[in-house]
Amino acid sequence: MAVRLLKVSSLATAAFASSGFYLYTKQLDINDLSVIRFGRAAATTVVISYDYLTAFKHVEHGTQEYWTLKSEVHRRSAERLRDLCCANRGTFIKVGQHIGALDYLLPEEYTSTLKVLHSRAPQSSMEEIQQVIREDLGKELSELFVSFEEKPQGAASLAQVHKAVLHDGKTVAVKVQHPKVQRQSSKDIMVMEVLVKAVHWLFPDFAFMWLVEEAKKNMPLELDFVNEGRNAERVADMLSHFPFLKVPIIHWDLSTKRILTMEFVEGGQVNDREYMKKHGIDVNEISENLGKMYSEMIFVHGFVHCDPHPGNVLVRKCPWSQKTEILLLDHGLYQVLQPDFRMDYCRLWMSLINGDLPGVERYSRRLGAGDLYPLFACVLTARSWNSVNAGIGSVPVTHAEDVEIRTNAAQYLPQISDLLNRVPRQMLLLLKTNDLLRGIETTLQTRASSSSFINMSRCCIRAVARHKRSKARSRRWRLQITLTESLSLWKLSVYELLLWVRGLAVARWLTAALMFLH
Repeated sequence: MAVRLLKVSSLATAAFASSGFYLYTKQLDINDLSVIRFGRAAATTVVISYDYLTAFKHVEHGTQEYWTLKSEVHRRSAERLRDLCCANRGTFIKVGQHIGALDYLLPEEYTSTLKVLHSRAPQSSMEEIQQVIREDLGKELSELFVSFEEKPQGAASLAQVHKAVLHDGKTVAVKVQHPKVQRQSSKDIMVMEVLVKAVHWLFPDFAFMWLVEEAKKNMPLELDFVNEGRNAERVADMLSHFPFLKVPIIHWDLSTKRILTMEFVEGGQVNDREYMKKHGIDVNEISENLGKMYSEMIFVHGFVHCDPHPGNVLVRKCPWSQKTEILLLDHGLYQVLQPDFRMDYCRLWMSLINGDLPGVERYSRRLGAGDLYPLFACVLTARSWNSVNAGIGSVPVTHAEDVEIRTNAAQYLPQISDLLNRVPRQMLLLLKTNDLLRGIETTLQTRASSSSFINMSRCCIRAVARHKRSKARSRRWRLQITLTESLSLWKLSVYELLLWVRGLAVARWLTAALMFLH
């Protein structure tokens, strides 16, 4: 028996040593091995699941001690998830960033902990970048560029961007995909799918399969930079009537599925108030223009940029005109809204703004919310049910209401999970987009301004009228629709003018009062 054991141990040692020698000679990173990545993800899932299964055994549900402990377990689990994403990189970081953006859908402990993943993205070496360029463009860096900065301007979960100068003197941004991401992404998503199903089996209330399904659908699109370039050109043409919007021009001769070369643009992040103050940029103007852009994308065209985190939306003073511009970057992830879905979504928002509760229920149900329509309205607007009842266009956001919404997100997590599994897949990216835009507005302190609701209403009216005209069979009916649309838009403009006059009068009154006191 001892001899047999010695033989087995000797064989195992030899196998281990030869495996180590193979990895060393091939210069493979152990983190790239599927078995290591799966093992790490499985171990993290087991630890988190065990924590949730055992932590509350001796605590009475609903007590202050229970909620305090639950918050601690959420925080521990979020930190373990963050560490897993940082270790496995690539697709894991991308999905972690997505979770971190769901401010009003998930407990605060998860979103605040996972937000740091935007600054924890991996960085490829210069040798790896050169190899990708060599393989895809068939030339050395020196043949393509006069200069190419080794230090990236920014690194994300799937790629990194380098500043370079072409032989004709133009400065460009070269986005190069991390070489291992393409190969690992499908396996990583498969791992996530298996583990999420296992967790759902343990915890039936945990129904987050929608997250894996979205990653499975969107990842191939985000990894195709030709698709990203086409999206950039489409949105630039679609919103060309907005003089404040700048989308970098694509250099197609230097672009492939893994490389995207575009015009180099600079600016401050859209949530950087100090940058705006320093460069004389009006915060309210930026917030209003951002709202106009996204209302047009969502309600009028149904072609929506779904990753508006601050690193992808920059602001600047135009070097030539000195007018304020918004620079829209990273066009890999867009959602195309089906016409019927878009119309229901338009009408739902009009009902929410005006406090039309029968309309809120009707269009929420049509969008798949069912009996959870009150929760759906609160999730969509990040407002309390009292504010929805009154009409969100007439009730300002308060800090107390924000705290209430975040607290309820933790308490109603099973119902929110159920809701997100019910609604159409198109809705999921819109909810993420809404949360990212709300985060920007909160930082800029322009949340729920009257101008944002006026712009949304204007786009909804135009979208509904356009849809009705496309269905109208007679010229007389089309003319009637156009007149109704014009009248509604005129009423909005008058209301906007009255708000401006009232604001001007209040400002004058305050100035006079201050002068009198002085």
